[in-house]
Amino acid sequence: MTVKLDFEECLKDSPRFRAAIESVEGDVSELETRLDKLVKQCNSMLEAGKVYCQNNKNFVTGLRELGHYCSGDITMSECLEKFSNKLSVILEAQGELIEATQRSVKAKLQSFVKEDVKRFKDVRKEFERSSESLEAALSRNAQAPRGKQHEVEEASHALLNARKAFRSEALDYVLQINVVESKKKTDILNAMLSMMEAQAQFFQQGHESLAELEEYRKNLSDQHTHLVLNSAREKRDMEQRHAAIKTKDMSYDDSIMDFSPDAVSGIAMEGYLYKRASNAFKTWSRRWFTIQKNQLVYQKKFKDQPTVVVEDLRLCTVKPCSDHERRFCFEVVSPSKSCLLQADSERQLQGWISAVQNSIASAFQDRREAPHSPRWRERCSSVSTGSGALSAEQESAGTEALEEVQKIPGNGQCCDCGEPGPDWASINLGITLCIVCSGIHRSLGVHFSKVRSLTLDSWEPELVRLMCELGNTAINRIYEARIDEITIKKPHPSSPRQDKESWIRSKYVEKKFIQKLPETGRVAPLRRSSARRNRANTQERPGGRPPIKPKPNRATLPRLTGLSQSDLVQKNHTGFHQDEEEEEDLSTLHPGALLYRSASLQNFPVMADAIAHGADVNWVNTAEDSSTPLIQAVSANSLAACEFLLQNGANVNQADSNGRGPLHHATILGHTGLVCLFLKRGADYNARDKDQKDPITIAVENANADIVTLLRIAKMNKEMREMDGAFGQSGDETYHDIFRDFSQMASNNPEKLKRRSTDIKTP
Repeated sequence: MTVKLDFEECLKDSPRFRAAIESVEGDVSELETRLDKLVKQCNSMLEAGKVYCQNNKNFVTGLRELGHYCSGDITMSECLEKFSNKLSVILEAQGELIEATQRSVKAKLQSFVKEDVKRFKDVRKEFERSSESLEAALSRNAQAPRGKQHEVEEASHALLNARKAFRSEALDYVLQINVVESKKKTDILNAMLSMMEAQAQFFQQGHESLAELEEYRKNLSDQHTHLVLNSAREKRDMEQRHAAIKTKDMSYDDSIMDFSPDAVSGIAMEGYLYKRASNAFKTWSRRWFTIQKNQLVYQKKFKDQPTVVVEDLRLCTVKPCSDHERRFCFEVVSPSKSCLLQADSERQLQGWISAVQNSIASAFQDRREAPHSPRWRERCSSVSTGSGALSAEQESAGTEALEEVQKIPGNGQCCDCGEPGPDWASINLGITLCIVCSGIHRSLGVHFSKVRSLTLDSWEPELVRLMCELGNTAINRIYEARIDEITIKKPHPSSPRQDKESWIRSKYVEKKFIQKLPETGRVAPLRRSSARRNRANTQERPGGRPPIKPKPNRATLPRLTGLSQSDLVQKNHTGFHQDEEEEEDLSTLHPGALLYRSASLQNFPVMADAIAHGADVNWVNTAEDSSTPLIQAVSANSLAACEFLLQNGANVNQADSNGRGPLHHATILGHTGLVCLFLKRGADYNARDKDQKDPITIAVENANADIVTLLRIAKMNKEMREMDGAFGQSGDETYHDIFRDFSQMASNNPEKLKRRSTDIKTP
């Protein structure tokens, strides 16, 4: 026990003792005030905590109700259920914390104030009373006269009793002072320790409870990242479609012209029509009409039960009513009744009449002919004489091709941070990326990087070929050529996102790490293997094929102050044959001319290096009939080189001085795969050269059955879309299927695209 005052000092009743008592009394009074205030604050805190817990419980109840509402979405319902359960556990622990705080702080401090401090005050009163009695006795004893022995004895006796009582009360008072001083320390420290122990236990329980969800939260975070990327892609697609539709003339709603007899919903045709009532008033009402299940029905509201106008379309006919006073009227006549209807325009009138007639014809068939059946495909292919059925043996090639992409040197790790197992790619750079780096690449914009998922998106064969020609190792030799000279450290998989973003922007946007162009060139000569020369000549048409232009005259090409890419002119990882190589020194070419020559040589690392150094992908060589790198890639019959240039912004319709674009040259040379590629990329098949020949005419003259088929199908598909109006589909599925087959064949079995026909008629 801490001794605040000494007992011996109290018996002397010295001024020091009195001063010490006054100091203690002031301390106890201040302590009482502060403890009263602290107890009130604790009480307010506890009340607020109870309100907080109750509101949190209401919130958790709302989460559970939202989870029941989202029961159809497994991800949402599972997330809300797990999180609400954990929050409930935390709230229970918080309730226990409040109870512990009330027991340890409020109760103990209140007990100290109400019991110990109160006892101290009571003893102090007794001490003060005895002190006053002693003062009175001392005064009386001092005033007793010497001659009056009786008064002297009484005063002495009273003083003796008063002094005895005072010393007893003083000792009790000192004892109580020392007790209060000691209990003040023990009670307050005990209260604080109990409260902090309860706090520690609460947070430990919360941490342990949330730690159980760590793996789940990580997986959910990955799913959220995928959802964000998919949402951004869908938003971009919707914005593009929205912008495209807004450019159309929307004065009339012609969306009902989409007659689809094989729609998944079973609705072949739908839209608003005015219907004349059969009553005496002959009133007109606007209703939503639908052709479904060989019936013509209508309804006013979506939830209304449809009213059947014609039970069986096989028993009715349709005809226009040009003699009626209202415009755009037609009549559906059945044996039992007739129904007069009105469209909003002449086009809608014809569309509805055609739809009813087609539905009547379909109703007589035992089963409809599926629009993507072999019979339908055969009908589409018959637009070209001599075009046989396409092979379907490449259907499983996509998955195998993607596996090949991931086997390319360096592609097993993210190109930028080294994360193993990347499942995203930048198709214009030819690299693989982890999901974090892919998000950063997407934020750079498509003019820097075009991101696509290796697992979620569909991949065209020529794009897979392109990815296999480059790879992370080859591209990093270009964009990280000076990495050893730079103080910036390359991020690793666990680096913060901001470090990765800073690195990627420095690497691809600011291009800090590429080899700068020195004053003198030091690039080793490029070699074009005989195997590639022979491959470029495999589809040359004997006889009437125009001669291939000679290689560029070095003196006529613009020069630059050298090019330093000694590592990048090495052979591609796919390997070149070493026999009969011819050398060509390109060290003095500026990036545009370098891209032009490397495109004809099909040297992809050098093409990528030229673009990294700012080459114009549409650079024009005035010394060779204003030819472009894309036309050079066509001359080399390289699907992958053409795809690489197109992905990096090459103009598929840029013509040379003879008015011939890439599609013309591919048609002249008989490169069917390239024709298919350019048509898919929007090439103009109606463009005419100086001889006023379009690609279809050239293909017919060359008797190339496959190219004629492709050109005619592309033309037919465009005409069908134009007939469908502004709200038509983006292309017939059969059209895409045929082009996909040709792409697979051109990439994997080009020898099958050498068919010729001598009986093709001019279109």
